[in-house]
Amino acid sequence: MATMTLSKILLLAFAFFFTYIEGRVHGKTKPKHLHIVSLISLPPAPAPAPAPQAASPSYYTDSPSPGPSPNLVRSLANVYNVLSFGAVGDGDTDDTQAFKMAWDTACFQNEPAILLAPDDYSFMIQPTVFTGPCKTSLVFQIDGTIMPPDGPESWPSKTNKRQWLVFYKIDGMSMQGGGVIDGRGEKWWNLPCKPHKGPNGATLPGPCDSPVAMRFFMSSNLIVQGLEVKNSPQFHFRFDNCQDVTVQMLSIKSPPLSPNTDGIHIENTNNVQIYNSVISNGDDCVSIGAGCHNVDIKNITCGPSHGISIGSLGIGNSRACVSNITVRDSVIKHSDNGVRIKTWQGGYGSVSKISFHNINMETVRNPIIIDQYYCQTKNCTNQTSAVHISDILYTSIKGTYDVRSPPLHLACSDSVPCTNLELAEIELLPAHGQFVADPFCWNAYGAMQNLTIPPISCLLDGIPQYIGQNTIDQYCQNNLY
Repeated sequence: MATMTLSKILLLAFAFFFTYIEGRVHGKTKPKHLHIVSLISLPPAPAPAPAPQAASPSYYTDSPSPGPSPNLVRSLANVYNVLSFGAVGDGDTDDTQAFKMAWDTACFQNEPAILLAPDDYSFMIQPTVFTGPCKTSLVFQIDGTIMPPDGPESWPSKTNKRQWLVFYKIDGMSMQGGGVIDGRGEKWWNLPCKPHKGPNGATLPGPCDSPVAMRFFMSSNLIVQGLEVKNSPQFHFRFDNCQDVTVQMLSIKSPPLSPNTDGIHIENTNNVQIYNSVISNGDDCVSIGAGCHNVDIKNITCGPSHGISIGSLGIGNSRACVSNITVRDSVIKHSDNGVRIKTWQGGYGSVSKISFHNINMETVRNPIIIDQYYCQTKNCTNQTSAVHISDILYTSIKGTYDVRSPPLHLACSDSVPCTNLELAEIELLPAHGQFVADPFCWNAYGAMQNLTIPPISCLLDGIPQYIGQNTIDQYCQNNLY
């Protein structure tokens, strides 16, 4: 993992000492006249529509270390309370303009600034883009509750329905606090187009766009910590084209049948730390898309959910490069999958240098799964190219599995086999009954470092004699971080 930049260390320290701040609070009373027009720019392009689809986190071994002294931070702090810019905070009044003005004011300061949404208030905010870069490091302190309009019928008619709050071109921000981000997703989940609404999982016609709650786009040196985030209409957090991201001490929760409500999704984002969080939802706890490198995931309690996934990758015959991903010291429970790599047929690129270590499974279907035949319909045609999966390490993965699926499922491409899969200290027993199901392997090459439970006799030894043209993707090799 790359060394954290000095600016990020200072931001961590600044955020850490916010609770001690006794600095200047701007505007303790509401101004009588507010005619300022926000300088926030138009939104970036919408996020593409996604495909339908441990140790206890009570201790934080990777929490930020204090940097500058509290007195220094106190002397630098400028607090911009949204109430002072006209926010009402009753849960019904539109407080968007107050947040925009507070953001603009804080963003253009020459000293570190804090935008404060205070506790005991509920703020309704319309779809909004908060644009940088700011002149200084910024803390977005959420101690109250923030929420969007309540469902599709309340959404502004001419506004993008794929995103709610977007942070664009930000360099150096901490979003934190003891408050709540409530996505109010139930009415979105109940659209007729959603998979669980039609007969036998079929979707029905009708509008289907649903907003990502919090999207960070083309930003760097970000910290998100300490918040409760719940009931997003779609992904709770999404990071696109970002660098140097720390996410920690979050509680993310939505119902098990809420569709496409991934907890944290990253795409084309590098140098990421996701630590010490509890996530339960209707999709992946963490999903890692194409173009991600150097990602460390530690001490996550995940489930009910669809597990922790790399992919899906290669959709629409696209290239995907993913490398240097570590998932460790975590618990996955009552989930449809455990640790998963999923790719579409027809894609190309590579997934390499992946480590899954010290993960406890509790009644999980498919605790260990590679699926290179990922398909959301029954009409996917067989294709010869595939994303190459190699150098995958599974160690100390133990616990129980749901007997409806095998404990290990390695379904690799016919034409591009998985290579150098290593397994050690695997102990997976049925959650109910005594029958131990056989693992499933297809075109999977690798080795077991010791005896496993159950035995994995289907794994092929050595290196395949035939190597497809796309097995080693030179573009991915040349762009490894």
